[in-house]
Amino acid sequence: MKVALIGPTGFVGSEVLKELLARGHEVIALARDPSKLQARPGLTVRQADVKSAEQVATAVGGADAVVSAYNPGWSVPNLYDEFLAGTRATFDGVKRAGVKRFLMVGGAGSLYAAPGVQIVDTPEFPEQWKAGALAAREALNLIRHESALDWTFLSPAVHLEPGERRGSYRVSLDTPVMDANGPAHVSTADLAVAIVDELERPQHIRRRFTVGY
Repeated sequence: MKVALIGPTGFVGSEVLKELLARGHEVIALARDPSKLQARPGLTVRQADVKSAEQVATAVGGADAVVSAYNPGWSVPNLYDEFLAGTRATFDGVKRAGVKRFLMVGGAGSLYAAPGVQIVDTPEFPEQWKAGALAAREALNLIRHESALDWTFLSPAVHLEPGERRGSYRVSLDTPVMDANGPAHVSTADLAVAIVDELERPQHIRRRFTVGY
């Protein structure tokens, strides 16, 4: 496939880029600063600001699918507003470009810790991650109204960290994958595996899912 990737230099996006190229897919990487990406076989870099629907539409044109691993950065002032501005412009730009398949990486905070209780609303949720988690939850609410897109929303495991690529994971929908000690973890490399697996063999069209070991 030809896959447009938003956020190709980030914590998750850089692993998605490696996984896509390793499997032989063509990648169009959207970057505000193209110089941050090394030239590699199969990679085309297009300069674009994700907060501009017009620039997104131009950059993703001709792609078979779009993956958004967009995160403006945890230390960005007004993170909530910045995240949602980029999210709304991305939705609009992808639709303008006529690309149907869209996968968005969101947060784990919107997963349910108990019936009717999302993790982000629990008392122990870390304050420093709250703005981003609330924005990702709102992005999930917004994408559920996107009838023009064949969308998938992927929440990572509660514990997402760098690590080896095992090539395997377990799947859940709206509640975290659990292990003997509680919520499971997953490496960014295997989150990328799950993303590319979903692109190659779609199982969650217009649904949210999550993964963990």
